[in-house]
Amino acid sequence: QVAHRLLSLGVKPDDRVAICVERSLEMVVGLLGILKAGAAYVPLDPAYPHERLAYMLEDSAPVALLTQSALRQTSMTGEAALTLPVLELDAPALFADQAEYNPDPASLGLHASHLAYVIYTSGSTGQPKGVMNQHNGVVNRLLWAQRTYSIQHGERILQKTPFSFDVAVWEFFLPLLSGGELVVARPEGHQDVEYLAQLINNAGITMVHFVPSMLSVFLSLAKTHHFPTLCTVICSGEAIPYKLLEQFKQSLPHTDLHNLYGPTEAAIDVTYWPAELRPDKKVLIGHPIANTKIYILDSKLQVLPVGLTGEIFIGGVQIARGYLNRSDLTAERFIPDPFSAVTGARMYRTGDLGRYLADGNIEYLGRNDFQVKIRGFRIELGEIEARLAACDGVREAIVIAREDQPGDKRLVAYVVPQPGREISAAVLRAELATTLADYMLPGAFVSLDTLPLTPNGKLDRNALPAPDQAAIVVRAYEAPQGPTEQAIAEIWQDLLGIERIGRHDHFFELGGHSLMVLRAINKISEATGIRLDTKIAFIHPTLSSFAGEIKKLSEEEENLRKTEIFEIESSLRNMLDNLSETELIELLNEKHVKLN
Repeated sequence: QVAHRLLSLGVKPDDRVAICVERSLEMVVGLLGILKAGAAYVPLDPAYPHERLAYMLEDSAPVALLTQSALRQTSMTGEAALTLPVLELDAPALFADQAEYNPDPASLGLHASHLAYVIYTSGSTGQPKGVMNQHNGVVNRLLWAQRTYSIQHGERILQKTPFSFDVAVWEFFLPLLSGGELVVARPEGHQDVEYLAQLINNAGITMVHFVPSMLSVFLSLAKTHHFPTLCTVICSGEAIPYKLLEQFKQSLPHTDLHNLYGPTEAAIDVTYWPAELRPDKKVLIGHPIANTKIYILDSKLQVLPVGLTGEIFIGGVQIARGYLNRSDLTAERFIPDPFSAVTGARMYRTGDLGRYLADGNIEYLGRNDFQVKIRGFRIELGEIEARLAACDGVREAIVIAREDQPGDKRLVAYVVPQPGREISAAVLRAELATTLADYMLPGAFVSLDTLPLTPNGKLDRNALPAPDQAAIVVRAYEAPQGPTEQAIAEIWQDLLGIERIGRHDHFFELGGHSLMVLRAINKISEATGIRLDTKIAFIHPTLSSFAGEIKKLSEEEENLRKTEIFEIESSLRNMLDNLSETELIELLNEKHVKLN
């Protein structure tokens, strides 16, 4: 019905339809409806800042917008939204008079090289860029996974990745095309590991995806949760530390771990490695998947022999069409494939470094530019730098990813103010938050008189100092009050690596992020014995507010315990009142209780 409604608006192949919804049944219905109409979907995350959503709407020029009634104002942002037909997926009356059979792809003129979706990734120019992926590439990836993992009736795959990231593509469509079950996590559920653990068990999930940093937190629950149905864990988005692989094998010995690699520009994933412990302690990205080629080339695009490091180039059917409205960047990154016999074949230069090993596996060795992966999010540092440079009073700006605490990689901004100006971290963060997604906001802002340079005049990134207390967003200090606030302050200080935290300080302004929320919640739950929902940290991000909510929950739990004890006592009294003295003595003797 959604598909026919879109067709009635004149939607045709290669047209784009924007969709801005929370994770829900409507999300799945909307995606399927867009594809059945022959169009490509453009996912818009309602959590993004309005300016970012407005840019994506204007750049993608959709012919319609699907949303939910509660998000209508959020999604209709910017001038491009003013003339768009808007369909609310939670208003069934809009679709009630539409046909209930599938449109015929042949009659639509739809073929494999038409667009399936346009997903926006971080862009080095200061604006996100839309990657155009076609049906042939996506279908190849899905059919490969169906065969490789023997997906069939009875398989249950958890969909938890935000749909603005391409991992969500296979989470949605792999179970549906294979006769399996699609289990959709609640909105924001992907940030609550305890909830995910319970859902995996309650729903009998057989396959799930985690970025490595999230997998580390998930494995910490393996001691208290058993996952008897979980057969396969897929990892992608960032490199897996070898210690994490060892931890996985120890915690989930009967579950397979697969490490997958691939950029958005090549239909999700292009290599896979069934993870195994190795004497050399390497974590590999494995072999190319079906109908895909991986080349390791030098600067002259010559193939390098086994063992030598070069840039990873991807060839084959999964290569995206290119970047929407960015022909210059498309020509730069998608180049003719000289190794293919297929006319017009192209390959994508990833900017990633790697090498082939003697056994045919590929080892990933990092980046050759300033793109980073943090907690699975792909970030172009240039986009943040461009936004920072545009802030009032900023003369120069550099952003890097630092790992001053092992396992905690964070974005740090270095800013040179204009002469005579002082810029606070709070002002910069607030201004960036109007245009950048939360995961792109630096956790610290270091103010410098000048940027350090090498002897030949280039920026010396290695000489950039570690951020100190002055580089984070702090509020007027007031010491934590009471044992609860003091205990939470100590946990925050330990996690964030900050010497002093006041009761009015804000967890996320101090450099905290969603993954760190999970660690904080786990530590606080262990200390207090109270089961906490991660939502508390997002709703009550200041120390005093957070502690107040915990105190409230503690009092509620204590009152509940008192009520339960009272009810048990009342039940016992009623039972005893109905016993004769002889019966009571017999009962007590039976329980080996001496009667006074």
